[in-house]
Amino acid sequence: MRLGYHTGYWPAGPPRGAQEAVLAADRLGLDSVWTAEAYGSDAFTPLAWWGSRTTTVRLGTAIAQLAARTPTATAMAALTLDHLSGGRFVLGLGASGPQVVEGWYGQPYPRPLARTREYVAIVRDVLAREAPVTYDGDFYQLPYVGGSGLGKALRSTVHPLRADLPIHLAAEGPKNVALAAEIADGWLPMFYSPRMDATYRELLAEGFARRGAGASPVEEFEVTATVPVVVGDDVEQAADVVRPFIALYAGGMGAKGANFHRDVLDRLGYAEACDEIQAHYLAGRRAEATAAVPLELVQDVALVGPPDAIRAQLPAWKGTAITTMLVQADPRTLPVVAELLA
Repeated sequence: MRLGYHTGYWPAGPPRGAQEAVLAADRLGLDSVWTAEAYGSDAFTPLAWWGSRTTTVRLGTAIAQLAARTPTATAMAALTLDHLSGGRFVLGLGASGPQVVEGWYGQPYPRPLARTREYVAIVRDVLAREAPVTYDGDFYQLPYVGGSGLGKALRSTVHPLRADLPIHLAAEGPKNVALAAEIADGWLPMFYSPRMDATYRELLAEGFARRGAGASPVEEFEVTATVPVVVGDDVEQAADVVRPFIALYAGGMGAKGANFHRDVLDRLGYAEACDEIQAHYLAGRRAEATAAVPLELVQDVALVGPPDAIRAQLPAWKGTAITTMLVQADPRTLPVVAELLA
């Protein structure tokens, strides 16, 4: 299992120490570094800025939101970054949820799986550069249908460095996980727990069975899971660093009844705890929401506590389908965490 580093998306401003951590990841020989976006910072700009000073580490978006860009605009950004990085870019995509898609991007949110399928197909057509790109789907039409009638099918002026540039999908629901295995080169899970590994393997196998003849080999499929890591002598205090993150996603990152992050934790067996977390969060009681996150939940989806305790948990993680553990940690602690997990 390889190691990567997740910078996350920005809080009120650029995260302190992120560039130093990216450079450290490159120096330490980590597999990859990843950026994210929600409704503030974007995923591509920090990756290009910080990644420009690296030489070997792969550079990925985890995730670039579908609603933020048309498929062709995303393909343009991907092929550009792949050229500038010498073939080190990984395109991580995700559908997000209705709260962000409708509230921030002003777009409808019907049938996200079907939309994802169309989106990925167009990106792949741009990267293949075999012919002018045309598409007649339910969500995307190239050229646009119903406009001036002057639209023209176009082919990228830039020859992509890699026609097979890897595309990973962020997925949480069972059908979406299977879709990632069917049409993508990797899966970006959130709140992965070794306890759910057998279930995830079944969902991936379901998608692999539908994989097309021209897809990349199944044995090369990647599972890049974000795992918070906090090293500290006191387990509860270390867990306290992760609790606000879990409370945000379980309670506030998604509308009530349509929170896909919370659904993952429900399937882990924490529905009752999530009811309390969500009730506090939606009422504006964030401190109470954070305090309601059980230690057991933190330990299911994160590595927290003294070094020896974390080492003891590693075999369970290494036995999973995860191919790269994407560490989410204080940038200043990355060298220590990398040494511990190695």
